[in-house]
Amino acid sequence: MYIEIIIVFFLIIFIVLYRRKTGEKLYKYVSDSVSNIYNKYAPYSFKMVREKTKELGQEYTPKQYAIQVAIFGIGAAIISYLYFYSIIISIIYAFIAIAFIPYLAYLRCNKVYSEFIFEQIQVYSTNVIMEFNTTQSFVKALEGVRDSGVLENPILSDVNEMISIAYNSSEIDEAINYFNSKYDYYIIKNMHQLFLQITKEGSKDSGEALEGMMMDIDMLVENVYRDRIDRQTFHKQFVTFGIALYFLIALVQYMLGNGSYLALISKWYVQLMLHAILAINSYFLITGEKYYNEDVGAEWCGK
Repeated sequence: MYIEIIIVFFLIIFIVLYRRKTGEKLYKYVSDSVSNIYNKYAPYSFKMVREKTKELGQEYTPKQYAIQVAIFGIGAAIISYLYFYSIIISIIYAFIAIAFIPYLAYLRCNKVYSEFIFEQIQVYSTNVIMEFNTTQSFVKALEGVRDSGVLENPILSDVNEMISIAYNSSEIDEAINYFNSKYDYYIIKNMHQLFLQITKEGSKDSGEALEGMMMDIDMLVENVYRDRIDRQTFHKQFVTFGIALYFLIALVQYMLGNGSYLALISKWYVQLMLHAILAINSYFLITGEKYYNEDVGAEWCGK
């Protein structure tokens, strides 16, 4: 009975908001409100990441965000009701769960952006090596890759800046330092160091050295994509296990009996323990989400 009351409560909120925005879909209204908050308070770096995610066509639609709000809100309400049998507590937990959606969107956008940067670094590295084998000039190789159309911003604009720095200083050191400071990937630093040695000291075996570097890049790329597949498999199992932990309370109630459980949760310290269990399990899930969405392409990083 109480579960039905909770669902009806959320339906009432849906209807009220919809009526207040006549002629406009509720999910669009929610999305626009959230976007305004993002634009006002989000740091510039995240705004840039989110714009790139939209440009890549991987940003959630307003409808997808609305579905996510509904799933989080109703799911949290049902789970918390199983723990406390309190509508008020269920409503509070529903809003707390919904409040985490922007943070999850932030993690997801960072993941999409880091995957994009990783792929662009891969393209930059392999193409510069191939161009250098033809031109035997690092700057000419950069110009060839820039003009080939395989790079996108922000990598493309940074390559343009490298070319400008190299021409202004008549040396490639500053240009390489500029790029290395922006992209902390050790394969980039190793490749640039090799180009410095070839340019300044000369090397009769530069072709062989660059071929070895290309093989290293291929091996690292293979490792990163294998890690991505492993993460996806782990993520599905992790989320399933984390959600299952919430419902262990149903097993406890089955063992104790509903009447004994209700008498137990009337004690304040038992309720405190239950809140702690929910908080710890939620922290466990959020930490797992953070791990899944960060350090994509970590094998390349010098961190």
